[in-house]
Amino acid sequence: MLALADPDRAKSSQGFFKTGPGQYGEGDRFLGFTVPALRTLVREYAGLSLRATAALLKSPWHEERLLALLILVRQYEDGDATVRDEIYQCHIDNRSRINNWDLVDCSAPQIVGAHLLHGGRGFLRDLARSSSLWDRRIAMLATFHYIKAGDFDDALAIARMLLGDREDLIHKAVGWMLREVGKRDRKALERFLRAHADRMPRTTLRYAIERFPDDLRRRYLAG
Repeated sequence: MLALADPDRAKSSQGFFKTGPGQYGEGDRFLGFTVPALRTLVREYAGLSLRATAALLKSPWHEERLLALLILVRQYEDGDATVRDEIYQCHIDNRSRINNWDLVDCSAPQIVGAHLLHGGRGFLRDLARSSSLWDRRIAMLATFHYIKAGDFDDALAIARMLLGDREDLIHKAVGWMLREVGKRDRKALERFLRAHADRMPRTTLRYAIERFPDDLRRRYLAG
């Protein structure tokens, strides 16, 4: 990865992922990789040991942590119950290294959401109450796994918990998941909006109603 690094792309990524002082990605470091290049490495190193992948997840380089997570997702999908338990625990134990929105979004539904499918979803409420922005985003994004299966209860419950959140990245995550609920059951989303739209952050509301007919969307935006 070091040999394939692109300094110009790395500089651009540092701006895109808000790595400046006081920003959500403060101090993160980039090599300058494209996602297709990373996915080529995922295929090449799909059999990497969990110990080596966990070490990669501790890297100071953003793309190395992303590579580790993409490998873990692939191994989780292909693994038996024991492998899945180990990968889930690795993900949870290393949450402090899953510290940008792309790292959360590529792994929380596929690992955390999938692993808690048949029990233990109360842990998502614990994450939603965390002081960590990334824990809260993991909680919201993990519910995408259930939304895809037509199960909206956890997504709506965690969305309610996070409506007062101050972070824009949480506003976007909540709105995105609400939109995904609405794509599958607009009545369920409209029930949620009737109860909560008046206190939703503007960004959340805009994301949630993005696929509504123009006239209905305008009515919601007008209050």
